[in-house]
Amino acid sequence: MLRLLVALVKSSGISLECRRLPEAEDKERVLRAVDHSRPFMPIRVALRAVGLSASRFHDWRHSRAACELADRRSCPKLSPQRLTAGETHVIREMACAEEFRHVPTGTLAMLAQRMGRAFVSAQTWYRLIQRNGWRRPRKKVHPSRPRNGIRATKPNELWHVDTTIIRLLDGTKVYLHAIIDNFSRRILAWRANDRFEVASTAILLNEAAAGRTEKGVPPKLLSDAGVENLNGGVDQLIESGLIKRVLAQTDVTFSNSMIEAWWRVLKHNWLFLNTLDSLATVRRLAGFYIEQHNSVMPHAAFSGQTPDEMYFGTGSEVGAKLEAGREESRKRRMESNRAASCGACSAKEAAA
Repeated sequence: MLRLLVALVKSSGISLECRRLPEAEDKERVLRAVDHSRPFMPIRVALRAVGLSASRFHDWRHSRAACELADRRSCPKLSPQRLTAGETHVIREMACAEEFRHVPTGTLAMLAQRMGRAFVSAQTWYRLIQRNGWRRPRKKVHPSRPRNGIRATKPNELWHVDTTIIRLLDGTKVYLHAIIDNFSRRILAWRANDRFEVASTAILLNEAAAGRTEKGVPPKLLSDAGVENLNGGVDQLIESGLIKRVLAQTDVTFSNSMIEAWWRVLKHNWLFLNTLDSLATVRRLAGFYIEQHNSVMPHAAFSGQTPDEMYFGTGSEVGAKLEAGREESRKRRMESNRAASCGACSAKEAAA
């Protein structure tokens, strides 16, 4: 009978030398052959004869017995501890119900137990919701926000002022204050102090105003409601007509994000790459980066112009020069690549 079993398996065209039999029909033929041999020999002998492990044999048998119950991936008799269809239905109903949208999922699992509807752990709730893609009705509704930030149409039309804190290696703090022009992104004035000074904004405004070349409409100053921006010194400058104050997200819907974004660039692209051990070091590093930002580093939003060129209007020809350079570079690139050849190219040209 053992020879008959081996001959039956081999005649079916099945080879168990490989690791897997992906086809269901091949698995079914092996299972039938083993079942037919059971009256004549122990099952372990039959499995050894065909080269099939006991674990894989039983796994095939379980997969072979498909369960016909609704909402079941396998027969519940094989896993008697699994949730019933009724419990799963209760979890889905409560997770997707509008009346429980304010209840967190973990709390909802305990609430279902208090209500006597489903005695299931919170971990099972999380797993079922994630696996089945059930979406809880908890979509957040936010007020509409402007997609584009506030933009000026000329230099000195809108300024941003803000303060950021730099922590040194010894734990002390350095306070950086700066004013940036909205139109050109140029840093007009800045200071670094080892303590918070309320008068810093007024000092910076005087420095920025002294650098103005035209004396027309006073610029608007966009700031937050910090004490350094709302004090007697700044109020005097406003009353004198030097500037007009606008509070971010109070007088206008826009935020002070332009200078806040510049703080992030300054910190992560430069300051945090160095050893910040003293106020003098921060002043030296910040001064270097601000000079590079204003006069050296081109800005993509300005077609390659620097903030200084945008502020003073001296870079109108930069965009055209860069476009001409890109076009000339494309021509040289094509000529160089067309002139290059390898052995395969030479052989094709000779054959042609």
